[in-house]
Amino acid sequence: MITLRQMRYLTAVADTLNFSRAAEICFVTQPTLSAGIKELEDRLGVQLIERTRRSVMLTPLGTELTKRARRLLLDAAEIEAYAQAHKNPFEGDLKLGSIPTIGPFLLPRALPAMRDAFPKLRVFLREEMTESLLEGLNAGRLDLVLIALPFDIGTLESLTLFEDGYQLASPRDWPVPNGAEALTQSGQLMLLEKGHCLQRHALEAYPGRISAAQDSFAATSLTTLIAMVSEGLGMTLLPNLAVQAGVVGNSEMRLTPLPDACPRRIALAWRPGSARGAVFRKLGEILRAQHHKMNDSRDGQVTAG
Repeated sequence: MITLRQMRYLTAVADTLNFSRAAEICFVTQPTLSAGIKELEDRLGVQLIERTRRSVMLTPLGTELTKRARRLLLDAAEIEAYAQAHKNPFEGDLKLGSIPTIGPFLLPRALPAMRDAFPKLRVFLREEMTESLLEGLNAGRLDLVLIALPFDIGTLESLTLFEDGYQLASPRDWPVPNGAEALTQSGQLMLLEKGHCLQRHALEAYPGRISAAQDSFAATSLTTLIAMVSEGLGMTLLPNLAVQAGVVGNSEMRLTPLPDACPRRIALAWRPGSARGAVFRKLGEILRAQHHKMNDSRDGQVTAG
């Protein structure tokens, strides 16, 4: 019978295409790993890996079986996690991923409350783009992700925490912008580069009124966008969450609320059937409460610098 250990050997080789590194990942010697792969191939009666002195590659069948092996390993890990969670779901490690336009502005402020609510839960934070986060969640690398909707999350469970609107950031020495109408002025709108879901959400703030082709500068972070606006190079849309967290600082710019913009929805997502569903929902309550506190403390702020 094939074993989970053999499945781990196979996926490690697939990840590294190197038997020595795969053995290190699995904490075994290279002969042990090679023997395990050979036993698996003999058991199945097929070749999974092509080995030469210079290269290692998976056969087409090996590639397909590796995908199935990953699902088996994930299911096995879920069984262990499910059993552990039923012992005490509020203990152990929790791997939480977040997109860069949410995590830095919300999680640090919420961590004290999270520690108070879950004193025996160790939360490990990871910051990545949405697609990478969802891939990590489905692969078992992450337990929970904090993202912005709308976004296709497939069959994942989700909990919407709050809506996050926008403010228009413009140079202070420019004429006072006329809200949404200013966004249609060619060459003045700057957004994050493709890959950031905030870019797509910003374009959808006013459906059909903002063109992706009009932005003359694409930034890698909100900090870069703010610096460019301060230099008088254009305008941008900033999420209310980031503004409330003080991302603008002492930058020389004007902030104009956009109450009629379509907001993005901040949400938590996790694999369906996770044994820690109750923990995730409690975390959602904490994050939602923290957002309310941020709203209360910075309510009415519309200018900076």
